[in-house]
Amino acid sequence: MRILTRVAIAIALSTGALCAHGQSYPAKPVRFIIPFPPGGPTDIMGRLAAQRLTEAWGVQVVADNRAGAGGNIGSEMCAKSPPDGYTICMMTVAQSISPAIYPKLGFDPLKDLAPVTLMATLPSLLMVHPSLPVKNVKDLVALAKAKPGILTYASTGNGTSPHMLMEMFKWMAGVNLVHVPYKGASPAMIDQISGQIDVAFSTAIAALPFVQQGKVRAIAISTKDRFPPLPDLPTVDQGGVKDFDGSSWQGVVMPANTPRDMVVKANAELAKMLKSADMKEKILQQGGIASGNSPEEFAAFMKSETEKWAKVAKAAKVRVE
Repeated sequence: MRILTRVAIAIALSTGALCAHGQSYPAKPVRFIIPFPPGGPTDIMGRLAAQRLTEAWGVQVVADNRAGAGGNIGSEMCAKSPPDGYTICMMTVAQSISPAIYPKLGFDPLKDLAPVTLMATLPSLLMVHPSLPVKNVKDLVALAKAKPGILTYASTGNGTSPHMLMEMFKWMAGVNLVHVPYKGASPAMIDQISGQIDVAFSTAIAALPFVQQGKVRAIAISTKDRFPPLPDLPTVDQGGVKDFDGSSWQGVVMPANTPRDMVVKANAELAKMLKSADMKEKILQQGGIASGNSPEEFAAFMKSETEKWAKVAKAAKVRVE
């Protein structure tokens, strides 16, 4: 009888300790991996999220930039971190493209990461040089079909979002454009402004100033919905390439097998942040549309994005060694 009593007490104490642990999380500083360099849109978004969690939780959530290989180095580090709730990470569209184009990727984004929430989508502008006789998507498709393999398009490198967006456009519109990869958005934009490049997709935040100055002409937005700062600009879908929908995006994940209650706690705080008017405005100023969804919804989104870009990569035969 005494043995049974001791066992019951031990179980009660153990259960109480577990409850206290759950209530006290996080009890120490949390690392927030940002798999891109400081200063870019993902870094800015990650630091906003880390600041929000620091304020809400009362412990330091420390931004840790781990750049390289298009975000894959930091993402692999995240995937291989202990699933104890003390590692949180930014994830972008790049990691939904990577499985299709990197033959030796060291992690599986769908299996090795636990989705927390989609933070924001970042639409891209489809732009042409003002000298090109193109006012809309139908004009561009007609010109490209009349001059197959003549028009050039810029990207920020093989396998990047601008590259994959244009490859999806080529595939869905049935046109042939020549890819000219650059090492970053700035040199690509410089050559498009000068007229050496005919067409490109570029994130709204990067391209909008040049559109407003008349140095390039925006003919469509890449997403299924119009972009609030440019309400009169039609989508690519509305322009005639039916069902076209693509953008950059940013989300938050944790290592796979992180306890569910910890994932939910992070999701709840980030959802509050993304619903606030001031945060929506800050994200809009960065060229993004605030999102915020459940872990299950974000998991479904990640799966659909991975499948979509795998089809594009296969059609375009895109591989990065």
